[in-house]
Amino acid sequence: MKFPTPITLQEVAGFIGATFSGDPMFPVLGINEIHMVSPGDLTFVDHPKYYNKALTSKASIVLINQQVECPEGKALLFHDDPFAAYISLVRRYTPFVPSSAAVSPTAIIGEGTVIQPGAFVGNHVKIGKNCIIHSNVSIYDHVVIGDNVVIHANSVLGADAYYFQRKPAGYRKLESCGNVVISDNVEIGALCTIDKGVSGDTFIGKGTKFDNHVQVGHDTIIGAHCLIGAHTAIAGVTRIEDDVIIWAKVAINKDLVIGKGAVILATSAVDKSLAPGGTYFGIPAVEARTRWKELAILRRLPEIYSKL
Repeated sequence: MKFPTPITLQEVAGFIGATFSGDPMFPVLGINEIHMVSPGDLTFVDHPKYYNKALTSKASIVLINQQVECPEGKALLFHDDPFAAYISLVRRYTPFVPSSAAVSPTAIIGEGTVIQPGAFVGNHVKIGKNCIIHSNVSIYDHVVIGDNVVIHANSVLGADAYYFQRKPAGYRKLESCGNVVISDNVEIGALCTIDKGVSGDTFIGKGTKFDNHVQVGHDTIIGAHCLIGAHTAIAGVTRIEDDVIIWAKVAINKDLVIGKGAVILATSAVDKSLAPGGTYFGIPAVEARTRWKELAILRRLPEIYSKL
């Protein structure tokens, strides 16, 4: 998430109660969790296992709970609880603002778009031309939707990321300040859910079509002209390239890449990235012909056993 205007390292330190290493006027352009950082961003780290990853990332400012040497060209903020300090920044710059109407007066709705009764459109939502938003759809604040999009009943766009930190006292929620962006000519079936990014965008490419009951996790990027079958669950920070076909009841783990033109057959579970153009099946999913050969051999086991 980028700030409306840059703020200084000293200003951030004062707000969160941190000390710092670096030029007090060092510019902070935004905040992002580690998967989404870019130059100018502030990110946080609170476990030694990930110190090096954060300190060598693209982030220009690292909020950390250990006194370490400041890498060249970066700035550091020192705080006993970086997680809580980061959340305080999220809440300051993206506070929850209750809606006062079913369709917020701050929403921008394009010409020819139809909002059916019972739908909810949040603050600062942008919806393009000639869309149909069916009844009981919920579109959270700041979601961006292109032209000629159809969203069927009871779908939810922009709910918080499912992202928690486990502590002895329980779970702490990493508050979301990202968004959902839907391109032109997308169709989303009934009862689908597309979560906002933790700090970036969850993105659906042009011409992609969802069946019913599809779940898309935070910060996932789905390319153009994909088909996503019913009851598919796609975990966060996954990238699905253009022209992918995913049939019903497929589960895809986080942080994977599904290559352009791949086909994943129904009821598969994907635990590793898949190469472009292949057809995959099984739990875990592998090249379909390999899995079918394995199944053919398994079917022969009773016959082989009976001859022993």
